[in-house]
Amino acid sequence: MPKVTCLYIDDSGTRNPNHKPSTEQFADWFALGGIMIAEEREAEARQAHAEFCQRWGIIHPLHSYDIRQREGDFTWLRGLTQDDYGRFMQDLSDLLLQIPVIGHACVIDRRGYDARYREQYGRQTWHLCKTAFSVLCERAAKVIKAQDRRLRVYPEAGDISADTAIRRYYAALKREGMPFAGPDASKYDALGAEDLSTTLYDLKFKNKSSPLAQIADLYLYPMARAGYERDYYPFRLLSENRKVIDTHLSRDDVEHIGIKYSCFELVREA
Repeated sequence: MPKVTCLYIDDSGTRNPNHKPSTEQFADWFALGGIMIAEEREAEARQAHAEFCQRWGIIHPLHSYDIRQREGDFTWLRGLTQDDYGRFMQDLSDLLLQIPVIGHACVIDRRGYDARYREQYGRQTWHLCKTAFSVLCERAAKVIKAQDRRLRVYPEAGDISADTAIRRYYAALKREGMPFAGPDASKYDALGAEDLSTTLYDLKFKNKSSPLAQIADLYLYPMARAGYERDYYPFRLLSENRKVIDTHLSRDDVEHIGIKYSCFELVREA
């Protein structure tokens, strides 16, 4: 049996390029990402997750938005004293920093995507999920191929149409390679269809009840927000503790293997 690394993927934001900006996010992005973990170490991560939940009497899935806003299943956080809330957040940070995972993501600024492609393609622009999924899987596959491992992809299950689209994108990657073409494509040194077909091992969907899917959710928000606020404290913690892929790469490799921040020209100019 091959050695396998698992990529757990969550999404954040809306995948429609021309959708009205969300009022619930720090900025207007669509992101796919989460964590990579060696399959043989998954039990270790699940045990750490279970012990954390047991310490705090948590019976619901850990959900980044609800925890940040102290809403939904985590409204009880509002009733904690300041000291107890601080202990909870420190314990959660310790969980995320100690488990054997590495964060990876593709984050697209929706305003920048629309500005770049709307005039050229009109209503024929891809849903952002196709771009983000293809980029994330190809970059993760590069990392895993260099380790002589294979990649199992675990997106979080959504509605039928979204899951069907993901299956289609995955099959196309294995069959045809990356969907992007043009004069700039070569600079990313993308894997071809043969390498992707060999390295991409399997695709299965996970529900929010999966502990590792929950960890992916908790990792994704800091990586997405860092595109707009590089010094965002949770992302800085992940980086300082080498829990994101960029901290394991050379500066040159970050460009075509690290976290992808796409269409951020308008953000950089602001």
